[in-house]
Amino acid sequence: MQQSTSSLQVSGGTPSGPTVCGGRSPMPLLAVAAAVTAANVYLNQPLLDAIARSLGADAGTLGALPTVTQAGYAAGILLLVPAGDSHDRRRLILTLGWGSAAALAVCAAAPSVWCLLVAGFALGVLSPVPQLLTPLAVALADASGGPAAGRGRIVGTVQGGLLVGVLASRAYAGALAELAGWRTVYGVSCLVTLGLMAVLRRALPPLPAAGGPGYRATLASLPRLWWRPVVRVVTVSGALVGVAFGAFWTTLTFLLAHDHRLDPARIGLFGLVAAASAAASPYAGRLAERWGRRGATATLTGLVVAGWLVLLPGTGSLWWVIAGVIVLDVGVWGGQAATQTVLFRLDAAQHNRLNTLYFTLRFLGIAAGSLCGALAWTAGGWPAVAATGCAAALAGLLVGLLPAGAQR
Repeated sequence: MQQSTSSLQVSGGTPSGPTVCGGRSPMPLLAVAAAVTAANVYLNQPLLDAIARSLGADAGTLGALPTVTQAGYAAGILLLVPAGDSHDRRRLILTLGWGSAAALAVCAAAPSVWCLLVAGFALGVLSPVPQLLTPLAVALADASGGPAAGRGRIVGTVQGGLLVGVLASRAYAGALAELAGWRTVYGVSCLVTLGLMAVLRRALPPLPAAGGPGYRATLASLPRLWWRPVVRVVTVSGALVGVAFGAFWTTLTFLLAHDHRLDPARIGLFGLVAAASAAASPYAGRLAERWGRRGATATLTGLVVAGWLVLLPGTGSLWWVIAGVIVLDVGVWGGQAATQTVLFRLDAAQHNRLNTLYFTLRFLGIAAGSLCGALAWTAGGWPAVAATGCAAALAGLLVGLLPAGAQR
């Protein structure tokens, strides 16, 4: 850590907060990096029909592309993010960034569906950069002598960037594909990622691991680390909230198309409605600092439950759906920022593994929620979906309020 601290001092860092070359705060840059790298994972969703027509494939086969990309993303989180506790995080981020740019280039030039599927899986594996950026941001703050009380704002800022990337990727990919074709989307994203890595390479100081064990030891330690009461409580609670979140976004299209007669373009705008949660993320991190884990959980997971209650009459006024989307998404994304703030109070040498545990269970919960939501829609329509989502959110709230040792 001495090397990284000296790097910050040479570049003009002060005890007031983290800095990069020239004395500027790295937080806006890290938020942009989270947005760009997260967007790469979701580019394919609005492109599936165009790709199917271009490559002469059926929609069922192309439907596997988002699945394999997400599966690769989950694998990358589980297998690569823990390496941040045993390797220089700056170098690891740059390596993954160059690799994801190469995968995007292969996607742009893919001659067949199977080549695209393999490249899509590789893109997912190489894309968990946002899960490395948040611990890096906290480490930069600690190295520059920043107050620990500012971690909530830092976590929320980077997570806000991630959310903007997820939401904006669909609109950006769809609009660019309409103008210049689906291959251009991957090509432009490749160039943007390369440019971003060039900027990060110049801007970020070296930041070796904070005294963590070797890579194999970090992987082997995950079960033991998860068994700590506070880690177990917040990750299981996060997974259950993920179920509620996955059930909602999987079935929202059915509700809007079947009951509100909206076309795909208008349905896509609901992703922008959820952008309100990006602005709330920094405040959610501060909430965890001021009110503690249980206070933040009660407030933010309570909002997820409230959002589902607002959404219950989904076949009625569209304004109720819009209100429910905002309330639910503020609770989900705000809760994610607050949870990471809680986890980053623990040993700095474990931050990447803590992120691995949280996001692995979170993605498993979202995947399970997508399946449960689809089954509930088939069985009983929107009321069954709302009951499923509300029950999962309520379970997440109850688990999140369990006592967990010294953590509040």
